[in-house]
Amino acid sequence: MNLIQAFTNEQLKTEVPEINIGDTIRVHNKIKEGTRERIQMFEGTVIAKHGGGISETFTVRRVSYGCGIEKTFPIHSPNVEQVDIIRSGKVRRAKLYYLRDRVGKASKVKEKI
Repeated sequence: MNLIQAFTNEQLKTEVPEINIGDTIRVHNKIKEGTRERIQMFEGTVIAKHGGGISETFTVRRVSYGCGIEKTFPIHSPNVEQVDIIRSGKVRRAKLYYLRDRVGKASKVKEKI
């Protein structure tokens, strides 16, 4: 095994949350401001997953004060403290980019029963 693979295997998280497209999740993100650290939560719908291994990411979208906000989080980042799955969505697509054009109730994803 070369040095790069050894380093990446060392950085992988042991417990990876089971995140699916369409899920409503709450991400606990660690924020550093100067010398202080705090945890900020970002709650929204998972609209995309990219990559694999150490570079795997997921994109979460929410609408705040009428403005759509999307954040991309690396799954294995030490800044992502924990991920809570609030509800699982019923979708038929791998990427939910069409939600960007929807407003109000049309932008909701049905819940998987």
